[in-house]
Amino acid sequence: MANLAAQGRYHFTSGEAQSSLGVSAAATKLALNRLIKRNVIASPARGFYVIVPPEYRSLRCLPADQFIPALMERSEQPYYAGLLSAAQYHGAAHQRPQEFQILMARSRRPIECGAVRVSFVVRKRIAEVPVQRFNTPRGTVLVSTPEATALDLVGYYPHCGGLDNVATVLSELAEEIDADELAAAARTAPIPWAQRLGYLLDHVGGRDKTTLLHSYVVDRAVKTTPLLPSASREVSPRNQKWKLYVNTNVEAEL
Repeated sequence: MANLAAQGRYHFTSGEAQSSLGVSAAATKLALNRLIKRNVIASPARGFYVIVPPEYRSLRCLPADQFIPALMERSEQPYYAGLLSAAQYHGAAHQRPQEFQILMARSRRPIECGAVRVSFVVRKRIAEVPVQRFNTPRGTVLVSTPEATALDLVGYYPHCGGLDNVATVLSELAEEIDADELAAAARTAPIPWAQRLGYLLDHVGGRDKTTLLHSYVVDRAVKTTPLLPSASREVSPRNQKWKLYVNTNVEAEL
């Protein structure tokens, strides 16, 4: 492990550990379990281990963004950090997320590694979603762009503390959003997401970012959609601009 760390690599598999130790699989497992109990290493996934440097011993694991890229590469699955975790990278975290949120093409069980929590959300058309790389102490991690993050926040609002919290985050994220890139990112998501996002950006003072998004919605939105899908739309005021039933009051902490 010292050799791995010296090479800047902080992850390994059980097979690599067995090969390095030159012992049986059972003996390797016992050795690894002893190191886990001492908080020297951790195992975020079956057969996958990370070295835990002293500065992260209180977590009993590496931070998620430092091992997720290697784990996703190992599983050969496209991914990106999104939702509230992405918003944090873009300086729009109203409060620190309790879990690291990853979007993938297929479902995966959550990860609990020491004090580190990782949740996974299925995203259709994931290969089309615009992403960018951010540096971490162990390499880089893929993160949705501000524009893609905004769309996902609206599309997966139950994972983000509800629409009130989404609106709060959008009020901070809006200054990072590019109007052209927002209209382009909207093509990767369902039309109702764009309708709701446009309304919410207008609502929190981001009206200057929604002109092109509005043109996109006008061209493609066939149905009037509810702002809050889980609530009744009966006797709801209609927003003509975004073709929305405003069936809930959204209050952002501005």
